[in-house]
Amino acid sequence: MLFQISCRQATALILQSEDRPLPLAERMKLRLHLTICDPCPRFLRQMKVMHQAVDRWKHYRDDTDPPAPPDDRGDGR
Repeated sequence: MLFQISCRQATALILQSEDRPLPLAERMKLRLHLTICDPCPRFLRQMKVMHQAVDRWKHYRDDTDPPAPPDDRGDGR
């Protein structure tokens, strides 16, 4: 079938969509696959949860980082 892709291809598209916008044909193939497959939507949800966790960690880390020490070289750089 023209629009049918494997789970391996679907997961690759999910991962690629994090780095670049998918062309229309790839988005349609992925959307169709996600409607007929049970594990792949779960993978997509897991990826979203991981991204949310990383974003929260980054925010937490940015809030708790101590300020950088002053430049003690004395040469004005």
